[in-house]
Amino acid sequence: MLDFRMDTFLEVCRCRNYTRAAEHLNITQPAVTQHIQYLQNYYGARLFVYHNKQLTLTPEGELLRSAALTMRHDEEKLKRDMGDLKAGRRSIRFGATLTIGEYLLPERLAAYMKRNPTTHIHMMVEDTKKLLHRLNEGELDFAVVEGYFHKSEYDYILWSHEPYICVCGADYPLPGGPLHLRDLFSHNLLLRNDGSGTRDVLVKALEGMNHHLSDFRHLTEVSDLLVIKELVKGGCGVTFLYRKAVERELADGSLRQVELADFQVSHEFTFLWRKNSVFEQEFRQVFQELCGI
Repeated sequence: MLDFRMDTFLEVCRCRNYTRAAEHLNITQPAVTQHIQYLQNYYGARLFVYHNKQLTLTPEGELLRSAALTMRHDEEKLKRDMGDLKAGRRSIRFGATLTIGEYLLPERLAAYMKRNPTTHIHMMVEDTKKLLHRLNEGELDFAVVEGYFHKSEYDYILWSHEPYICVCGADYPLPGGPLHLRDLFSHNLLLRNDGSGTRDVLVKALEGMNHHLSDFRHLTEVSDLLVIKELVKGGCGVTFLYRKAVERELADGSLRQVELADFQVSHEFTFLWRKNSVFEQEFRQVFQELCGI
């Protein structure tokens, strides 16, 4: 069972403020201070310091935060597993980002379910940031993501390496030969909302070329990937997506790839879980089954 003082520590980590942490936990500020002092004495290390009048974690505090998040995750999973054992069942709870959840996982998940017909499946499709938060809170066992994450916080296995391309409608007025990225700046760019892995990849790729989203004449943000594809089919602009998400449309000719001489990007799809989880072998086994290894 996770010590209640560790809950206080994690709330201070989240708020970076003793007073707000006390309010969220419905305890007094002196109690928060006492809990942190206890942990500092127990581990023999200072966990927080003030830097430019802001509360920040020390390296020892960062180490404890990461370990505490894993402990919270494992405790929540253990409670679920205990309930499953009592009910005579097995379950897995996991998350996937949109492209993975819609275009990569279904066929593999269907095969997994046929091999494990009595396993209860709970799958959540969200952006990377939300999935990592739910993983840290112990709401999910593991996740498969396309977005960026702190590799020091998670153990992970590379699922696949996916090409990331620009596409437009079949009749969109762009020449068929290789273009340069700057040739697209006068066109409308359709992209997903802030926080999505698909968008993050584009932002970082542009930054690496000393460009920005604002270089495009006009931006259209849409949270739904299917809507983006339909708008691009209708000639409303260009978009950047994983090839996996548009394979069918490229094959039937409703979309076409925009060949760019100076933009060759691919990105990792990653299977991950909290670092040093006691359930690591179970997660690795699920990965092997999903991948058919």
